[in-house]
Amino acid sequence: MAVEEATPLEGLKAELRKESRRAHLNFADLKSGGYIKQTQKDLFTVRLRCPGGRVTTEQMRVASEIAERYGRGTVHLTVRQSIEVPYVHHADFPAVQEMLKGVDWSIATCGPRVRVPTACAGCEYNPNGLGDTQGLCREVDRRFFGTPTGHHKFKISFSGCPIDCFRTREMDLGFQAMVGPRLDEAACNGCTLCVQACEDKALVMQAKLPVRDDSKCNNCGDCIKVCPIDAMLPRQRGWLVRVGGRHGKHPLFAYEVARYVSDEQVFVLIERALAWYRENAEGRERLGAAIQRLGLNRFIDEAIRPTGVEVIDNEADRRPYWTGGNFYDRAAA
Repeated sequence: MAVEEATPLEGLKAELRKESRRAHLNFADLKSGGYIKQTQKDLFTVRLRCPGGRVTTEQMRVASEIAERYGRGTVHLTVRQSIEVPYVHHADFPAVQEMLKGVDWSIATCGPRVRVPTACAGCEYNPNGLGDTQGLCREVDRRFFGTPTGHHKFKISFSGCPIDCFRTREMDLGFQAMVGPRLDEAACNGCTLCVQACEDKALVMQAKLPVRDDSKCNNCGDCIKVCPIDAMLPRQRGWLVRVGGRHGKHPLFAYEVARYVSDEQVFVLIERALAWYRENAEGRERLGAAIQRLGLNRFIDEAIRPTGVEVIDNEADRRPYWTGGNFYDRAAA
């Protein structure tokens, strides 16, 4: 059967429809919705929402199918745990969204809003984990994902221990799990294993008992883990809170502002930090830039202290959590 050729008028109408679609494409709006314009004409990278890097096997299969059907058969795994499908034509967005809907999945976001939070495995199955990073990450994503900031991006991450795999020092708001040890002197047999395990030299033996120098302890809990008779025990647990970090062209290490924050207090602190940021930042300032301009103490007094958490007020108390070579300007501290 011969294929009927389109008439010149029909061809013109088709071209006009294409131009109309292009004219109505707002790249800023698309990017804020997780569609990122590529170098190639009419092609976009679709960023998928993966809080804590956790996706189901069914979702993985759908991502693969989307890449096969509408991309070029590849996906990109970002440094922030997202899955991205490149080379998707804007005409295919509705079909992609429909496929994602079938596996309870959605597209991520860009622009001046709260981004998808990141997290390590935490205490779920990692022996170093001290807190439920995945559980908190999912709940933060549910409550705050996509919240407009009015200024710039706002990144949140969770690390389950001081190894800080998810770079809480480089986030607008970072939460690192911590544990404060205590010694049951009656149970201690003076084996010295805790002293040997402490990489920060915060423990020394005195009168056959380990004595702690709190100014060196970074609350990693290694001394608790190695104690064979449970003489070294957790005194308190919670989250170390860092604010104002960023990476990129002008990186900045975050400031430690509170410690032993509970899970519920995490949500309160996010709300307060976002409110302070909206009210006090100028233009496209990140949170850290606003803190540098107005002073860390002002941020602590207005956003952190009213929540009732244990505030870190001075540099001496922050120092145990710093890495070697902190060459960033901490004058605001």
